[in-house]
Amino acid sequence: MKFTAFIAAAACALAVPAAAQDKEGWPSSITIGTGSQGGTYFGYGSGFGAMISQELGINAGAEITGGPVQNVTLVETGEHQLGFVTLGPADEARRGESQLMPGVPHENVRALFPMYQTPLQAAVLASSDIESFQDLQGKRIGVGPAGGTSATYWTRFFENADGYDDVTVSNAGGSDTAGQLKDGLIDAFVYAAGLPTGAYSQLAVENDVRFLSMDEDTLSKMKEIVPAMSDFTIPADTYEDQPEPLQTTSLWNFAIAHQDMPEDLAYEITKLAMENNDRMVTNHAAAKDTLPENVQFNTVIPFHPGAARWFEENGYEVPKVE
Repeated sequence: MKFTAFIAAAACALAVPAAAQDKEGWPSSITIGTGSQGGTYFGYGSGFGAMISQELGINAGAEITGGPVQNVTLVETGEHQLGFVTLGPADEARRGESQLMPGVPHENVRALFPMYQTPLQAAVLASSDIESFQDLQGKRIGVGPAGGTSATYWTRFFENADGYDDVTVSNAGGSDTAGQLKDGLIDAFVYAAGLPTGAYSQLAVENDVRFLSMDEDTLSKMKEIVPAMSDFTIPADTYEDQPEPLQTTSLWNFAIAHQDMPEDLAYEITKLAMENNDRMVTNHAAAKDTLPENVQFNTVIPFHPGAARWFEENGYEVPKVE
């Protein structure tokens, strides 16, 4: 018995250097750039951070940020090790068109894995006289936090679409914007987040709400302004007070890392997300689309070699991005 215990202990001792070597160069902690409270990124990232901490032995925490525009820059500069982005802001940042670092191409950012689609959404109180997007003219509209996908593209829409010159735009996090609508400080709450969006879910439970569906003119204009967007249908009953499906547009979200992340770590993070969809969905329902076959939708951010290795080993073709 004693000899057997000695052999087992010796084997464990010999195994420690190997394990340590496998994690050579790994950071002791990881900060995940997410978004505002009430948005999908924060819930998704908090849960995934717990998975990383538990399974990979790295202290991973989600940090509230302004969203994709800020996240891609935080990863580019190395301030954050992991971040979530929609492909529109990521593509613009790679081309040096970031609002935060204009003229500086973000060349250090690498994709890890697909997350889900972010549809544009819009809600008003049922007592409002706003029944279509055209009725938003002249209104006070909350568009989410400055620098986020929502604020970036909704603001562009109001600036470039005909008839919205007199719209007043305000910035705040998802939960705060919902509160402003409830309190009558704004007339409409437009947003961009995965389904179901927590801020909208809570708003619809506590208030009588009307959700707006895009007409063809609005759809066409939004896709003209943001070519990376595609048609999307929000299923009926995603929220209370939403008995009919809603037509809108969406962008794909991907997790990103700095190119200097150790290849084995990028591989393990990608593997963790791609091989545990049931657990990912418990973090947020939007993760039902966190599936390896959706790797095809990123054609703007080069993949990290570690992530690419996981996809290729498992039979998925990785898009080549220059």
